[in-house]
Amino acid sequence: MPPGPVARTLESLPLTEAHEDLRRGVREVCSRFPNQYWRSLDAERRYPEEFVAAMTEAGYLAALIPQEYGGMGLDLSAACAILEEVNRSGANAGPAHAQMYTMGTLLSHGSEGQKREYLPKVATGDLRLQAFAVTEPEAGTDTTSIRTTATLEGDHYLVNGRKIYISRVEQSDLMILLARTTSVEEVEKRSGGLSVFLVYLREAEGLTLRPRRVMMNNATSELVFENVQLPADAIVGEEGEGFRYVIDGMNAERILIAAECVGDGRWFVEKATERASEREVFGRSIGKNQGIQFPIARAYANVEAASLMVHKAASLFDRGEPCGAEANLAKLLAADASWEAANAALQTFGGYGFDAEYDVERKFRETRLYQVAPISTNLILSYVAEHVLGLPRSF
Repeated sequence: MPPGPVARTLESLPLTEAHEDLRRGVREVCSRFPNQYWRSLDAERRYPEEFVAAMTEAGYLAALIPQEYGGMGLDLSAACAILEEVNRSGANAGPAHAQMYTMGTLLSHGSEGQKREYLPKVATGDLRLQAFAVTEPEAGTDTTSIRTTATLEGDHYLVNGRKIYISRVEQSDLMILLARTTSVEEVEKRSGGLSVFLVYLREAEGLTLRPRRVMMNNATSELVFENVQLPADAIVGEEGEGFRYVIDGMNAERILIAAECVGDGRWFVEKATERASEREVFGRSIGKNQGIQFPIARAYANVEAASLMVHKAASLFDRGEPCGAEANLAKLLAADASWEAANAALQTFGGYGFDAEYDVERKFRETRLYQVAPISTNLILSYVAEHVLGLPRSF
């Protein structure tokens, strides 16, 4: 007998057995942190230390670290399954997801000494690498316009400048920093002269953190660098190649966050479907009304379509094939789908959707972020127009 409408809505696309085992393990960890846990964190604006510790202990935050450095050595498709499952459970992968992808810059471009020094400790949780300092107040997403400088003086660099909306700095031991080592006037292309550094935050004298309160529970800060000394060997890779290193990691970041959006979308669809089936007004289930059914059905369709693009992008990435267009499309479609599903769920719950007890408003705020971060959907559309469709550059 075919499954009923609720059961059919709750189905996921077919998965490999390995990924299903992985998802089951993630669900087990998440089950220890019920909705009340996340509500309390949200009310207190507190970082989920216990959840992050549990995910670290289970090895999931070291999914992409090779086994030789103490990680699980999984591919990006598996990492997507982990983060999707976290958000689908009602939790929020945001406070922990950077532990997965931020280390990619170190893994791909760091020296062997740096990798052996830091990656095993990141894998065990002895060190946290969850902060990625790129964005600046004046530059925004125009990364080549950043003004933070790192000047080589003998055996160290002096760093001066500001960063804004840099997440999880207070919860990290290490931070990836992008700074200009050669002025714009001295390079052929604006993307030149930028370098990546690994900052040991506990020893960064002259670094001031100014926490910023934002609409969801996200530990983010403004950073002010005033003659912060970094040893010369803190540089990752070659001086002046930092922009390329950062871009290299962006495809993985966008695909992983797209997977989180798929998880959010599925959570919203499931909650809206359950609510529509149970809630009665005027003596009948509200789920009988097409005005309720159609937005949920459309949200379901779009979440599943976005999931296919995430799968395609991750598969290309894992095979080492070009995936810039697919990574951007996955992020665009998944962010849009989760936001559409959020609106459908909020409308289905009505006034209850604004009540913290039902968790919709919390997840609503969390998934709205991905219309803007880590890249605006408008910038993705610009990328598609120019680099996929061949239209003239718009800026």
